[in-house]
Amino acid sequence: MTDTTVPFRYSPIVDRPPLSWPGGARVAVHIGLNIEHFVPGLPSTSIWPGTADLVPDALNHGWRDYGARVGIWRTIDVLDRHGVRPSALLNSLVVERTVLREIVETIEAGTGTRPRGWMGPGLTETARTPELLAELGFDHVLDWTNDDQPYPLTVPGMLSVPYTLELNDLLLFARGVTGPEFVRMVCDQYEQLRADAAGGSGRVLALALHPFVIGQAFRTRYLDEVLGWLTAQPDAWITTTDDIADHYRAVTEPGRVAGPGER
Repeated sequence: MTDTTVPFRYSPIVDRPPLSWPGGARVAVHIGLNIEHFVPGLPSTSIWPGTADLVPDALNHGWRDYGARVGIWRTIDVLDRHGVRPSALLNSLVVERTVLREIVETIEAGTGTRPRGWMGPGLTETARTPELLAELGFDHVLDWTNDDQPYPLTVPGMLSVPYTLELNDLLLFARGVTGPEFVRMVCDQYEQLRADAAGGSGRVLALALHPFVIGQAFRTRYLDEVLGWLTAQPDAWITTTDDIADHYRAVTEPGRVAGPGER
């Protein structure tokens, strides 16, 4: 079955060749840290929709802006405490090829590194997005939250790497999930993925974090607990989306040389 409106073909996970992770790990774990700038006066994620149409929207913009002013630094401290290197998901606006090129050049100029992975604003794409991204040197996207393993898109050279809407602090805590429940959900997700991988084919656990959510002071202890538990798992590969993409290609494309993030 082929759906021409999406850039991939149907591939049931049970019919794929086994996928191995470095060091015999069963689960590759990546932390998607959403590092975002929000423009005052433009609509965006809101904690209270009642003021979202106001300009300025002090309530919602202040909540979002907390992440860049305070929450990000608290989150970085916890990540550093456990030696976890996150995947930095920098935001921007996307319209067409010219804008995409400007985004790539801006990020490269500011960080010294040309980005290889892409997540669209609000996990959105057009039909041409993967093709345009491939032209600019990207090799994977995170927009398709439909799998526990990487898989090739129909655009040559492009992969989908797992991201998550379920283990996503922005959505979980908005639904009333408590800190201890958040910890239990991450542990449950890992333990099930580890069990799924017992047949010899590795899985990916993605954890999506937003500094204006997880960076709130009263949630810090729970992020610390989650990272402490994950880093203590002997069959976890704590890594980044770039390294997951590199390793997937190394083990699925014969003759390919391993990337710098593989071990």
